[in-house]
Amino acid sequence: MTEAAPRDGIANVNGLDLHYLDWGGEADTAAVALHGFALNCRSWDEVAPALSAQLHWYALDQRGHGLSARADELSDYSRDHMADDIAGFIEAAGLDRPVVVGHSMGGMNAMTFASRHPDALRALVLVDVGPEVSVDGAQQVRQFVAGPYEMDSLEAWVDHTHQYYPYRSKEGIRRRLAVSLRETAEGKLAKQFDARFRQAEFRGVADSRSDIWETARGLRCPTLLLHGEKSPVLKREQAERFAEAVETVRLVSIAEAGHSVAGDQPQAFAEAVRAFLAELG
Repeated sequence: MTEAAPRDGIANVNGLDLHYLDWGGEADTAAVALHGFALNCRSWDEVAPALSAQLHWYALDQRGHGLSARADELSDYSRDHMADDIAGFIEAAGLDRPVVVGHSMGGMNAMTFASRHPDALRALVLVDVGPEVSVDGAQQVRQFVAGPYEMDSLEAWVDHTHQYYPYRSKEGIRRRLAVSLRETAEGKLAKQFDARFRQAEFRGVADSRSDIWETARGLRCPTLLLHGEKSPVLKREQAERFAEAVETVRLVSIAEAGHSVAGDQPQAFAEAVRAFLAELG
């Protein structure tokens, strides 16, 4: 059976046009899905169709990423602004207490939103992220962003990307990149994020208002933490400390998955989310 293609949409949120994919379906409960840093809404292509019976999936390109507008200033790429974008998107799309799903940076943004607006969402799914992460793993992410911004061919990108996602097949990476790169005027294939992220003065998305552990302890909604067993970013002991410290957090570790849990093990990802939603009733 051929899966339905998602529909592109634009929502004007906090003065920026944000692009999203609406995966449709008959599910009564919506999900707002937020990708990691320097990624885009296509991060969920492998799992959105598999969860269509449970969730009406909206995959958002966060500000400065994918096909969404770029912010005027680098300082506008703060966790505060991105958490406000989640609230604005939910309002613009007319969603009623969706499940919010966030990977890495998107998870930090989702956690901040959920802590500040506990009644605005039904549940939270955090993907390989927590209030503490591995310094070495975070450095790998920075190295990936600082690496090539454009390359000559799709195959060159596949080979390069596979170094950072060793638990994914090259064919899976090829499918993702085929819809995640843009062609330049010179005929090269380039990434889809604000090129200013690569500047030395940009230190990443920062939370300007509160300590991240304070934010984590403020979670009141049911929260599923999906940890990649082989992740270089979130170590098992860090995930366990998070789950032990915050009673609303349920930890599930996914075998043979790195930081990109949804892409590495989409079937296990979907099964864990289904089980979590079933427990919520």
